Amino acid sequence: MSITPFLWFDSQAEEAMNYYLSVFNNGKAKAVHRAGGRVMSVEFELDGQPFMALNGGSPSKFTESISFFVNCETQADIDRLWTTLIGDGGEPSRCGWLKDRFGLSWQIIPSSLGRLLSGGGDAARAGRVLNAMLQMDKLDVATLQRAYEGV
Repeated sequence: MSITPFLWFDSQAEEAMNYYLSVFNNGKAKAVHRAGGRVMSVEFELDGQPFMALNGGSPSKFTESISFFVNCETQADIDRLWTTLIGDGGEPSRCGWLKDRFGLSWQIIPSSLGRLLSGGGDAARAGRVLNAMLQMDKLDVATLQRAYEGV
């Protein structure tokens, strides 16, 4: 058994697949399914995670109730993904969240965030990190680390 996110687009499934393959490293197109010369659905993979996308027509809108959490190892990864995903018609949100040009929500999160937010068991430290994070759109690891350290 496996679970694959299935995305419903109006008519941009192949465009979205190609866009995501250009944004994320280690992606690959798996299949483009056509009927009557028209793309009906696509299958692709991003960093080993399979996705399917359908051209289902209107009225399909993505909401923040579903998002994709991207665990980033470096600030450079955060910066690149953030800039790319909002740079072509996307929009930033708070605390590492954004919407891409298709309206899909992403969380661009440093891998260290859980450790920093736990405060190492120190409630005051955890509170400082949380307060710092709540002031940010794109997350900044150095700022979060300074909050953790109390400087």
